[in-house]
Amino acid sequence: WPAFNSREGAFVNKDLYVYVIDRTGTYVANGAAADTLVGLKVLDSVDAAGKPLFREMIAVTDKQAEARIRYVWLNRKTNRVEPKVAWLHRQGDYILGVGYYVPRASADDALKMLDAATALVRQRGMAQAAGVFNDPRGSFVHDDLYVFAINLDDGRFEAMGMNPRLTGSDASDLHDAEGHALVREMLDLAKRKGEGRVDYVWRNPVTNAVEKKRSFIRREGHSLIGVGYYAE
Repeated sequence: WPAFNSREGAFVNKDLYVYVIDRTGTYVANGAAADTLVGLKVLDSVDAAGKPLFREMIAVTDKQAEARIRYVWLNRKTNRVEPKVAWLHRQGDYILGVGYYVPRASADDALKMLDAATALVRQRGMAQAAGVFNDPRGSFVHDDLYVFAINLDDGRFEAMGMNPRLTGSDASDLHDAEGHALVREMLDLAKRKGEGRVDYVWRNPVTNAVEKKRSFIRREGHSLIGVGYYAE
């Protein structure tokens, strides 16, 4: 473990560092603060949103040798709690992790993804494009950005990158946390004007918190396609 614990070594680079816990949730290495953390049992520690982070690390690597988890953590460079993603690898009785802070997507990022999504629908049709939109490892699910698509005729999800299991379910009566009938507004806007934007509050899949969101929507054939971004 000395190589992982050395702040001057090859395994610490700016805000990237390796950490290792054992199956009891005890740190055996941590490139950020080895002096204070190695030997500390953190099994019951939680992230800034209350997620049992280390228990989740152990549970997910019980099922597979490699995994990715999302959480929120204090970025000591900015002194702000920010979304973070960690890549995990199980090696025997140990779990190795490296995390990175996730930049928030901008309005421009959302519009670029929407342009790419509508182009794909034109090229392949919605049936094939939906499978691409729903792929969690594909180019249309990236940090806090994802594509959703709703059929204009029946109001059902044709794709939902944040939660593909919603595909085929009725979206027309969905309301946000403040009671706003956001999908009805989106459908009406798509039918009247062909495109536009809708503001509401929605769960951010990265921070797991309900946040303000603005989605850009566009009509393509009999489908509404949308991509939104979360405000600070």
